[in-house]
Amino acid sequence: MPAAAEFADALPQAAALPGSIGEVFQIAGSSSKVLIDAACVQTLARDGDPCIAMAGQVGSQVKMRVGAAWLIASVRSMALDRQNSGLIIADIDFLGEGDEEQVTGRICRFRRGVTHYPPPGTEIHPLSSEDMRQIYAADDRPHVQIGTVFPTADTRAALYVDAMLGKHFALLGSTGTGKSTSAALILHRICDLSPEGHIVMIDPHGEYGAAFAQNGAVFDVGNLNLPYWLMNFEEHCEVFVTSSGSDRTVDCDILAKCLLAARQKNRLAESIGRLTVDSPVPYMLSDLTNILQNEMGKLDKGTGALPYMRLKTKIDEIKTDPRYSFMFSGMLVADTMQEFIAKIFRLPSNGKPISIIDVSAMPSDITSVVVSVLSRLVFDYAIWARDEAQRPLLLVCEEAHRYIPASTTGNGQAVRRILERIAKEGRKYGVSLGLITQRPSDLAEGVLSQCGTIISMRLNNDRDQAFVKAAMPEGSRGFLDTIPALRNREAIICGEGVAVPIRVALDNLEEARRPASGDPSFTQQWRETGGEADILDRTITRWRSQGR
Repeated sequence: MPAAAEFADALPQAAALPGSIGEVFQIAGSSSKVLIDAACVQTLARDGDPCIAMAGQVGSQVKMRVGAAWLIASVRSMALDRQNSGLIIADIDFLGEGDEEQVTGRICRFRRGVTHYPPPGTEIHPLSSEDMRQIYAADDRPHVQIGTVFPTADTRAALYVDAMLGKHFALLGSTGTGKSTSAALILHRICDLSPEGHIVMIDPHGEYGAAFAQNGAVFDVGNLNLPYWLMNFEEHCEVFVTSSGSDRTVDCDILAKCLLAARQKNRLAESIGRLTVDSPVPYMLSDLTNILQNEMGKLDKGTGALPYMRLKTKIDEIKTDPRYSFMFSGMLVADTMQEFIAKIFRLPSNGKPISIIDVSAMPSDITSVVVSVLSRLVFDYAIWARDEAQRPLLLVCEEAHRYIPASTTGNGQAVRRILERIAKEGRKYGVSLGLITQRPSDLAEGVLSQCGTIISMRLNNDRDQAFVKAAMPEGSRGFLDTIPALRNREAIICGEGVAVPIRVALDNLEEARRPASGDPSFTQQWRETGGEADILDRTITRWRSQGR
């Protein structure tokens, strides 16, 4: 690299100046190259300040003066200069710039983005803990503190709540990295900041009920009482239509006609000018089966009796199956839409702003429909309440890759479509989406890029890392290379929710506020014995009754 050789002679003198560790030798927009004195880096590694000790290493930050401003950049990659083994060639990504205080010379009024690029030959300096404190100091916007900025000992990391929720966020991390505890930490901090908020969380493993017992409401098959008539036509088809191919089209057409007729039997239908098959108007399942029976007996129906029998058999099966009673019980015919929405959306919150929807005990074939109904209710409520005093809603989806899969075929397409729509349009209506997943590469294409803030913990899979890198802004690429090397409970955060991309050591959460997601200790629990007969008896009883 000839450019590096040109500066090789000048660099030792530059590095000898107070605080300088090298100089810029190539500028190219967001990413540039610098020469670093290897001896300087080794000397600084023994410094008592952890930020200065890390200077010049991958993932560290450096500063350079341009006029009256300080530019901040992160070191992305490093290579030894082949012509001079005492020099290191490093790629840097510019993060932002700040002004220099006249008296102290410290960085102040830091902001993202760069307006003046340094000319080649500009000295680079290590960033101290005091500099980091100034850069990451939270401004006046509403924020929550979630951890400590790496590698400092006391600089607090702030998440700007309005910016993070206004443009959606994603929390990513492989199994065992502390993802669930980190999600609970962030949501607890938001609940503490806004005790009258409105948060709905889909919990597929029953982990978060214990974590939010004090400041949230937990709903499961025992107390959810989700009325079946809140489903729209597409969701009805996913539950009641079992056929495929051309038969499915026939069955769906018959269901649409009969479902509309069943809704029209309700007295509410008389006051609705344009009743549709999607209108959330109560109807009785017995009315629906009776209408199917009557239609089946007509001579002009144009099809055989088989489609009607398929639908009627499936509806009767679900009506009598106790596993579905939380949704298809005969007790849920009354018009309880207002009470249900008030309960689930925390309107009012009464100091408990989060609803945990535990879907772990629900039959697997209906879980996606339940999530679809709840997600659509969030979005539809926001649309139809636009002329009212706004109550923004946050929908948090754990194991998001289950509900927004990359595949566009198969079951569960209703929930995929509504969550994709919330990702694209939700912020216009005051709906925020929080996605938590261990497999970002399995998410539908484009959904991750709709998330304005990405919180990435360690990802072990190369394909997942590539998806996250593609979704993150250009200036944070240097941080992304450290994702495979993150420790447990560490995260890279970039996007709208932070002032600049940061690596954070997340706070420990109090025991009572942690989700029930800890790994079992095999060696310890395999030493314990006794009471196995009682354990089996209670377990089999719950197993057979399909309840807890």
